[in-house]
Amino acid sequence: MYAPMRPHHIAPRLTTGAFILYSGLQHLHADERTGQGLHSMTAGAYPVVDRMSPHRFTRLLACAEVGLGAALLSPMVPTALAGAALTTFASSLVGLYLRTPGLHKKGSPLPTEEGIPLAKDFWLLGIGLGFLCDRQAWTRPCLAVCRK
Repeated sequence: MYAPMRPHHIAPRLTTGAFILYSGLQHLHADERTGQGLHSMTAGAYPVVDRMSPHRFTRLLACAEVGLGAALLSPMVPTALAGAALTTFASSLVGLYLRTPGLHKKGSPLPTEEGIPLAKDFWLLGIGLGFLCDRQAWTRPCLAVCRK
């Protein structure tokens, strides 16, 4: 069994988990206008999203955010698994940021004024990659049985 959470994982898991969980709960109760805005922005970067209705997309996004936020907050979910999920989710958000015109300066990943709220997705990606690169997140704890 892998070690669920090490002490140095607690702060980044709590902050990212709470942030993502809150976002998911907000999206669960999103009005039609918010859902259409999320859908159109995402469909501009990922055309496959255009195949589903704005309501369905917003519900799926909300469920994914709630699940990921809860996994990050749960001490029973191994950090390596939570990090893999966070990295996957954040990668799609960074892709959205980089593919949407006007959010970053031309030829640069630096945000424009409109892109600053989405530039935080790079932090989420960095935290997820940090979890994945942490050897301690992947090692098995030495049980008392192993010491005999």
